[in-house]
Amino acid sequence: MFESGLSSIEAEKLLEKYGNNDISEKKIGFIKKFLVPVYSPISLMLLGAAFLSLFNEGRFDFYFIIVLYCVNYFAQRWQEFKADKAIKHLRDKLSFDVLTLRDGVWRPINAKLLVSGDRIKLGLGSMIPADGVILSSRNLAINEAALTGESLPKEKKASDKIYSGSFIVTGDLEAEIKATGRKTYFGKTIFSIEPATQKSMLERDIFFIARFLTIISIAAVFILTVVFVYRGFPISRLIVLDLSLVIAGIPIALPAVMAVILSVGASGLAKKMVVVRRLSALQDLANVNLLLTDKTGTLTKNQIKIVNIISYQEDLNEDDISELAGYAASKDDPSAIDAAIFKRLEEAGRSVDGADIINFAPYDSDRKRTTAYIQKGEEKILVSLGAPQIIRGFDGFNSEETESKFYNDIRQAAADGYRVLALAVKKGEMEEKNMKIAGLIFMADPLEENSKETLRFIKANGIGVKMLTGDNKIIAERIAGELGLSGKIISENEIKTFFERNNWKKEFDDIAGFAEILPKDKYEIVKSAKDNYTVAVTGDGVNDFSALKIANVGIAAAGAVSALKSTADIVLLEKGISVIKDAILESRKIFVRLYNYSVYRISESFRVIITILILGLWYGFYPLVPLQLIVLALLNDIPIISLAVDRVKISAKPSEIKIKERFALSLLFGSVGVLNSILFFLLLTKIYHPSLSYLQTMFFLKLTVSGHALIFVAHTKEKWFRFLPSKEVITATVATQAAATVLSVSGLLMPEKISLRAAAFVWVWALFWMQISELMKYVQAKTIKYFDLKTKDAAR
Repeated sequence: MFESGLSSIEAEKLLEKYGNNDISEKKIGFIKKFLVPVYSPISLMLLGAAFLSLFNEGRFDFYFIIVLYCVNYFAQRWQEFKADKAIKHLRDKLSFDVLTLRDGVWRPINAKLLVSGDRIKLGLGSMIPADGVILSSRNLAINEAALTGESLPKEKKASDKIYSGSFIVTGDLEAEIKATGRKTYFGKTIFSIEPATQKSMLERDIFFIARFLTIISIAAVFILTVVFVYRGFPISRLIVLDLSLVIAGIPIALPAVMAVILSVGASGLAKKMVVVRRLSALQDLANVNLLLTDKTGTLTKNQIKIVNIISYQEDLNEDDISELAGYAASKDDPSAIDAAIFKRLEEAGRSVDGADIINFAPYDSDRKRTTAYIQKGEEKILVSLGAPQIIRGFDGFNSEETESKFYNDIRQAAADGYRVLALAVKKGEMEEKNMKIAGLIFMADPLEENSKETLRFIKANGIGVKMLTGDNKIIAERIAGELGLSGKIISENEIKTFFERNNWKKEFDDIAGFAEILPKDKYEIVKSAKDNYTVAVTGDGVNDFSALKIANVGIAAAGAVSALKSTADIVLLEKGISVIKDAILESRKIFVRLYNYSVYRISESFRVIITILILGLWYGFYPLVPLQLIVLALLNDIPIISLAVDRVKISAKPSEIKIKERFALSLLFGSVGVLNSILFFLLLTKIYHPSLSYLQTMFFLKLTVSGHALIFVAHTKEKWFRFLPSKEVITATVATQAAATVLSVSGLLMPEKISLRAAAFVWVWALFWMQISELMKYVQAKTIKYFDLKTKDAAR
């Protein structure tokens, strides 16, 4: 079994017995998921109102509220099901395969399907998928920061243990899996802990609004209860009315609106090859005003091409240099540079198959080179390929003239924007000393076709862009120029002193990027920038792990190592930076939709609660019966859900929650609603003198039509008729208003039916006051603009 690995049958049995290799959050059972919503405060209040109605001889009210509750319950479960399905689909896109020995054959197997006893192979940047024991390794170092908190990688060798959640920093390994899923060290640690979902700034703000409206509702109910009890109102009927008012005032649809808006946005981005791992990151992305982006693989293609080769030894031509470089390249797990070398060999008709590799040391960030000790025929040759400044340290030029040419060639290559690798060779011994410089290999990594255009768009939308690269300063300046990034490049040795300056923020806006940076430098750049900016960071390698972790939004580029994909907030599935453009647009749409919802919800709840409070205290009775309040809450929620696909205009700058401005506008709308409701009530009672039940039906229709008309006003800063909502919102709004009108005219669920003439009067009244709300929006905008100008003048 050990030599051939597990058989498929054995693996299936183990998988069935122990479950998937998965340490995600605990799944809620079907029954628990079914019952938990029943115990929510809103559900209990609805059911309480229903049974209290039954005790008050309101048998029809009881059955209607129960039916209404069931419709609302199953509608929310359906929305949850669709949201869960969408998130599962997105997570499936992030699953990764592991090279596994099964049935005697090495083949890719999904990491979730690994079982104890499997033999696996992992290379540089790979996430360790399960706990195991190393069978063999080469130059292996593993980062176990997720387990131990230690940032420095640990060297590992055969027989050492490896743990799920860590990742390979250098080298490669073959191992046998000993524990999977929740049986792993990492799994046991978090077994009893449900992962906390990081909430965005906007999400926290929305839930603050919910608490604010709940407090207002409860305060109004308390005041009315005290007054009505004093006046001798029946307690049983009063409790039903109080519950109904709370239901109408509290934003019942809030969780559903949040879930639908976010899942619709994430699903839309998935179609554009962007996977959102943390849904609230879409809201944070709307606030981002600084993007720190890797050069290689993000702004450029990471498809290295050899454009020139120079030999410094007379007995070696360009093809010979290519072949020697090929020995120092990894064929099993080729990097972009390795692929370029093999492609050049193929074009030259050469191959590395004619030599035996005695020893091979892969590239890592400390050595900055690969080394191969080979035997070709009777000769043993040591080859080192890497950064010129490292290879130069091995000494060895045939003459001072050759040495001078070597440095001139490097300077010219840097000025031309080429990346350079130096090659040193030595026959005989394996020790890297007294080697001879054989040649230089010039490479170029061309820009992605859409990089320049995308960066132009990002900057035009108020987001600063800084390039991060490990390449030297001269190459970075050349690439920045080609991308249209103006300003100077800060090198690695300038970073610390740069952020210690008092005026660094002002200077920061004038730089194009950072060059020659190490992983710790990238981390420090992000950490410092976060003091003054909302930062998004892109990366694709294990060295980017820490930087992405502390960024406001961490973005893993296409082709990123599995360890990075597992920790990033957003994962790009398409090469280049252009898909970030789609993510920014979608995030700002989500922000505007949720912002518009908050304005509407505050004003509408304020209008209903304060109006009923004032009229209740004034007249000594509720202007609506309990059933009307509950129907009003239901009809208000239907068009609200459609806001998830509303047509919105987004800003050309990062989103910002202006709390005072939002509350001012909401209270203006709400105050207009309170005023028009009180005037409407006074007009009817003083002039037309309808019966109480007739008045309550007209008032119900007025609240419904006026409230839904506000959606058209609140969803845009323009005049409402110049920028209408989406067809879905219009359809939902018109349908609910039509339903309210039919209920009022027919008398169904109402205390008394009203005439078509009365309904037409309500519509005219509501549409007139809709224009007053529009006027208030204009007044508020002008007032803010006036005070902003005064503030700017004072600052001068």
